[in-house]
Amino acid sequence: MERVKALVFDVFGTVVDWREGIARDAAPFLARHGRPDLDPRAFADAWRKRYQPAMEECRAGRRPFTRLDVLHRENLENVLRDNGLDPARIGEAELDAMNRAWHRLDPWPEAVAGLTRLRRRYVLAPLSNGNVALLLNMAKRAAIPWDAILGAEVAGAYKPQPEAYLRTADILGIRPDELCLVAAHNGDLRAARQSGLATAFVLRRTEHGPDQATDLGPDEPWDVVAADFQDLARKLGC
Repeated sequence: MERVKALVFDVFGTVVDWREGIARDAAPFLARHGRPDLDPRAFADAWRKRYQPAMEECRAGRRPFTRLDVLHRENLENVLRDNGLDPARIGEAELDAMNRAWHRLDPWPEAVAGLTRLRRRYVLAPLSNGNVALLLNMAKRAAIPWDAILGAEVAGAYKPQPEAYLRTADILGIRPDELCLVAAHNGDLRAARQSGLATAFVLRRTEHGPDQATDLGPDEPWDVVAADFQDLARKLGC
């Protein structure tokens, strides 16, 4: 870690609590459209479940690189259909507003304070599959103290493609070994390490709710393992 000049962060699940944020907006949306019986957290889970398959179409070259806002919107319409709702009857404005729930996610309770400490020593930026507008709106609303906002379209690749990590280092003007990915997901860290980045695991035990069964601890000896961002700041001397 002595060589590291910048910290880049996975965002969904590591910086922000996507499940509760989506559920918060889904509850009134579903009630307005005749489905108050649907569990908003289950709705959030179903929407998120389509996230990786949608990006895989781009990674595999079956589809050109497509911004996450567009993929999220397509996935939203499919989840609505799965639950007996017709997107055409809901209307464009309401669909767009619900899709932008991803722009309004709240950080984990200690995240902003921890990032503020880390920023004293390191350049901070997201390394997310989110697009620039999404990450910008999220940061403005939640006062997330990024030094730069790099969305997936800046690198033109979705994690865990090596280009997502290597192009980010190049954009920041540093070597891969001068860049550290901070993430709550072992798979993301594994891909970053394979691309030459330093790695920091932060535990988010309830990202997928109280019954979460994955990423409950570090799978490998990452460069740093921390309980949260405040603990990470302490371990990095910030």
